[in-house]
Amino acid sequence: MKAVSVLLLAGGKGSRMKSSIPKQYLMLREKPIVCYSYELLLTLPNLKEIIVVCENEYQFFFDNPTHIPLKFALPGKRRQDSVYNGLQKVSYDTDLVCIHDGARPFLDKTFVLEAIHQASLHGASTLAVPLKNTVKEVDEHGFVLKTLDRTKLFEIQTPQIIEYKLLKRAFLHNHENNIDVTDDTILVEHLDEPVKLVLSSYQNIKITTHDDLELAEKILDSF
Repeated sequence: MKAVSVLLLAGGKGSRMKSSIPKQYLMLREKPIVCYSYELLLTLPNLKEIIVVCENEYQFFFDNPTHIPLKFALPGKRRQDSVYNGLQKVSYDTDLVCIHDGARPFLDKTFVLEAIHQASLHGASTLAVPLKNTVKEVDEHGFVLKTLDRTKLFEIQTPQIIEYKLLKRAFLHNHENNIDVTDDTILVEHLDEPVKLVLSSYQNIKITTHDDLELAEKILDSF
């Protein structure tokens, strides 16, 4: 299995939660939200290192009882800037970069391992789930242009896993063309390189609002 470096994004402000601290550090039962995924990611096989992207004052949340190297990077203004900052701390001899949102606590290790496997084969992968609802494209006045084929539409999750050299090349292209992206695999798509979707669980939610936090409590009750 190829060596994996994890980038854990934990630098968001969480303004929609209207909390005094970023949402990923709010308590979910007995521990902060971010610690659920952090602890699971530390157990990945062939894990070379984990780089947490966060402000300095939140580094104390990340206890490391393992021999796996733990590094920190500062977040940027945009998600892609935070990923880029973290990428600068990744060891040059790693194979794959696994990028995960710290506000997604309910990782399933089986799906993560499959995503790592698919990225090893194809260069890039992402967890995803099929859309449940019908989606319509509208014009600027709110009138329906067309109904999209739901069977071909997926909601993208994290982690997203990309070959280290491919991600470096994708960021070079991104900087040269000044492109804004909303997730990491879009960087690869702009190079016309393949991205493999790996079916995930609807429980792999991103906690953004108080409603999400209530849902997270219910998900914990189901475990």
